[in-house]
Amino acid sequence: MTRIRRLLPRLARDARGVTVVEFAFVLPVMLVLMMGMCELGYQAYVQSVVTGAVQKAGRDSGIQGATAATIDARVLSQIKSAAPSAAYATGYPTRKSYTNFSAIAPEPFVDTNGNGTRETGECYTDVNGNGQWDADAGRTGQGGANDVTVFTAQITYNRLFPVVKLLGWSGSATLSATTTLMNQPYATQNIPSPATICT
Repeated sequence: MTRIRRLLPRLARDARGVTVVEFAFVLPVMLVLMMGMCELGYQAYVQSVVTGAVQKAGRDSGIQGATAATIDARVLSQIKSAAPSAAYATGYPTRKSYTNFSAIAPEPFVDTNGNGTRETGECYTDVNGNGQWDADAGRTGQGGANDVTVFTAQITYNRLFPVVKLLGWSGSATLSATTTLMNQPYATQNIPSPATICT
């Protein structure tokens, strides 16, 4: 017992193992921060790949004879080269067509009460021909010659490090990109005459 009492003051003054103890405290925080930084860098890289693939798909879609299924598969294949677990989010990719760039807007309506909101009974122009007022006047699909098409892809992929859940992030990330291009003028543009509806 006296021997232990003599050793205690010497052990209290000994600082040889302090660095290891301090490192044990700092290491987990440092690793989580480093993984978070790597994850953000990887996400930026995948986003740039998604944007590039979507822009190329938009250009390819504007050519006569291009098939949507082939282009969509090519986009996903290109994204998978950067994020192997990538898959399209439900309902994507989407294509909406408009007669011109200025038509990318809500369907016009007569605002009789001046509140800026379309309400039942106010007349509107059914630009997309679906029989109801829409905040987006686009028609579903690629459209025809000289039509403007908005192509949007949204993907989900698994994050690199599951540890990022400690930062409050989910185990997967969702990224999207949109491009707007005009189809080639390979034929005469079909401009429908929209009906005015007052219901």
